[in-house]
Amino acid sequence: MRWIKGFNLVKASKIALAAVLSILTANLLGLRYAVTAGIITVLSIQNTKRETLKTARNRGLAFLCALMMAFICYFFLGFRVRAFIVYLFFFAFLCLSAGWGEAIAMDSVLISHFLTEQRFDSGMLVNEVLLFVIGTFFGILINLHLRKKEGEFDRLSIQVDDEIKGIVHRMAENLRREDKSGYNPDCFLRLEDKIRAAKECALRNWNNTLWSQSSYELDYIRMRENQSRVLRNIYDSIVRIRVLPVQTMQVAGFFEEIEAQYHRDNDVEELLRILEDMLTGMKQETLPESREEFEARALLFYTLMQLDEFLALKNRFVVMYRNQ
Repeated sequence: MRWIKGFNLVKASKIALAAVLSILTANLLGLRYAVTAGIITVLSIQNTKRETLKTARNRGLAFLCALMMAFICYFFLGFRVRAFIVYLFFFAFLCLSAGWGEAIAMDSVLISHFLTEQRFDSGMLVNEVLLFVIGTFFGILINLHLRKKEGEFDRLSIQVDDEIKGIVHRMAENLRREDKSGYNPDCFLRLEDKIRAAKECALRNWNNTLWSQSSYELDYIRMRENQSRVLRNIYDSIVRIRVLPVQTMQVAGFFEEIEAQYHRDNDVEELLRILEDMLTGMKQETLPESREEFEARALLFYTLMQLDEFLALKNRFVVMYRNQ
């Protein structure tokens, strides 16, 4: 909480500074309605560089359309409120249709100045364009300080990895138990929360990188997200195993081997080879003698097939980025 308050204090200070600089610049240029430049700056600041540039582009295009619409409305209807209302209706319709909704309020404030001044001459046109440019410029400038938070992603992704490693460990333990009444899926809720936080951080980092952009963080967390879905399927199989065939200990031991070799850069090719041998061996074993053993062995075989997908996801990710 202390960090959040500190971050908000710094961000608020930068927003206020950018707004003041916009107003001062507009005043130095002798522009009318200089305070509007500061308001434009505040409205231009977004959470990431990419969002800020996208917003500035959309509002710039919308502003050009607003000027043309306002000129037509004021020319035919005069500088009256009804002209502004007609302009606002068509401009709002255009912005909502084009996905420029964030531009409606800001650009309309600029257009209202023509109504207040009762004129649409070159002087007022230059005044409004400069207010827009100055406000947008300082909005973009204040966001240039945003950087990728690689340390934050590393911390969050390690939490995801530790949670998955813990899930694999508990699977090995509970696979050896006939009574699984105490084995609940709460760990997956914790994992989903950690994956969500790491994904949000990865997305912010991606949006704050304009050049030399890499999707490594996003791809990594998507890989772990897909692995978590596979683990959930494995959990559903394990809790249904009520008897323990002799193969159970071998499968549990393989879970422990996965846990032991669990680290970020492991291509898991050795684990995939071990798994392939296990699957081949299970196919060659004698058929079970009872229905209960048959069902249990079928669930164990399905668990190994799911583990093959779990490991293949990691292998594809590591190989892809190793080649890059």
